[in-house]
Amino acid sequence: MEDKKQNTEEQLVVFSLAGETYGVDISVVHEIIRMQAITKVPRTPHFVEGVINLRGRIVPVIDLHKRFNLGDSEETQHSRIIVVEVAGVTVGMIVDSVSEVLRLPTSNIEPPPPVITNSIDSAYLRAVGKWQEQLIILLDLEKVLYENEKKELQQSHFELNSNLA
Repeated sequence: MEDKKQNTEEQLVVFSLAGETYGVDISVVHEIIRMQAITKVPRTPHFVEGVINLRGRIVPVIDLHKRFNLGDSEETQHSRIIVVEVAGVTVGMIVDSVSEVLRLPTSNIEPPPPVITNSIDSAYLRAVGKWQEQLIILLDLEKVLYENEKKELQQSHFELNSNLA
């Protein structure tokens, strides 16, 4: 019975970004932390804010506002860093706020409209979920970063962590 239930719903971490509601699969989320000091790293993509020390591990942090070309983010008391696993690398994502963990029935999830997905910059849009009176943009974190950006993050992540050893 439990297997059938898992196939008919998705468990999501729901967060806000520039006034819109987004969701990511909970299975890729390691933890959600409050904002903390971020150390800038030179020669990184514009959306990489820097790195944080998370219990002895150096974790790169990206600003989703900048990544999605939504302008600069403004840090508030609700701002959070969602620590996720992307392409084998632990990455922090700055969001405006995290609202809930939600079980969304798969019957409420639809592919994004073609007019949106025809753009290369929208490759990270996996689906759109309908929950009560709101729409939730579901992200494919494997596609939030382009292949060359994943390699850059993996390389800098490896170098920074090996320097600590």
